[in-house]
Amino acid sequence: MSFINYQDPRPVYEQIVDYYEKLIVKGILAKDSQMPSVRQTAAELSINPNTIQKAYGLLEKNGFIYSVKGKGSFVSDNTALVKNKRAEWLADMKKRFKEGKEIGVDREDLDKLIGEIFDGG
Repeated sequence: MSFINYQDPRPVYEQIVDYYEKLIVKGILAKDSQMPSVRQTAAELSINPNTIQKAYGLLEKNGFIYSVKGKGSFVSDNTALVKNKRAEWLADMKKRFKEGKEIGVDREDLDKLIGEIFDGG
């Protein structure tokens, strides 16, 4: 379980947050499933437990997980989170497509790009 990239300019805790957010949004970590303990994750990644605690704190603040005193952290219901993430992504893509149009990217270019992504080309 080593998803940390030490050449990534982002802090390690942000990489951890991104990693778990993606797992939760994709449904790989199901609603109410228990998150790995802070100690376990810190040991597996060979990093300070405080870094994991900071990442879990952000995940909780952002609504991805919740804590149960004495039991650990659990995955929140991600239905609304997925909907919000999709809406944010679509808004960002709309902005990017408009920028592309301004610099001469046409529909054919976009169709080709989308085909490559979705068809694995």
